Amino acid sequence: MRVAHATKTWPNGTRALDPVDLEVRRGEFLTILGPSGCGKSTLLHLIAGLEAPTAGSLAWWGGPFAATGAPGRRLAMVFQSPTLMPWARVDANVRLPLALQHVPRDDADRAVADAIWLVGLAEFERHWPRELSGGMQMRVSIARALVNRPDLLLMDEPFGALDEFTRQRLDVELAALWRKRELTIVFVTHSIHEAVFLSSRVAVMGPRPGRMIADVEIDEPHPRGEAFRLSTRFAGYAHRLSQLVAQACGGGLADVGAVETAP
Repeated sequence: MRVAHATKTWPNGTRALDPVDLEVRRGEFLTILGPSGCGKSTLLHLIAGLEAPTAGSLAWWGGPFAATGAPGRRLAMVFQSPTLMPWARVDANVRLPLALQHVPRDDADRAVADAIWLVGLAEFERHWPRELSGGMQMRVSIARALVNRPDLLLMDEPFGALDEFTRQRLDVELAALWRKRELTIVFVTHSIHEAVFLSSRVAVMGPRPGRMIADVEIDEPHPRGEAFRLSTRFAGYAHRLSQLVAQACGGGLADVGAVETAP
């Protein structure tokens, strides 16, 4: 999908996004990185079709948002919090998108079981959300997004509220899901280390009004593990991204538009 000169100004006059240009390439793991309040989530909501741009345009698979939903053109979104229905068990929460589409029960049951297995919760399908840890609740949310077999998966800081140990484990599992399902993922975070570990490319945003200041390719093979986290290559990417974000917050990189490649 492509974002072309998109801006967003809220009704109260707050300008959330300056003109933003962004291309999401098939099969990549693209992370949108930037400080809190820079418009990352706003941009993701535009990509998800949850908000309309004030100016500019977006195209999904070369067409309008109405072109999404067909086989090969499905998208799904995972929000910052799991947003589970507390009165429904895990399998019913995961089934919700299929129920809304009136998918036949037998087909839906198979899809639900597959999605729950993919996120490692096969033994918890009849549990209530309150019986699960925060990390497990987020797995349920991811399963619900996967149950429709999306081609484009949008994720808005899904692990931001979790402890570091759980977050790192889910990062590894998400990267494995991305490869297994051959997904295209757009992932929002303000964690530089998470961006380096997960991404094939990082789009760096400056503070409000949000704008793209750099595009960094993370040219490292997958799967990535602890050895990569401890490597000098990882440190080099993290240092470069830290510099970009810090300089942007100081106003020094407002006009950067070139593709950057970390050492």
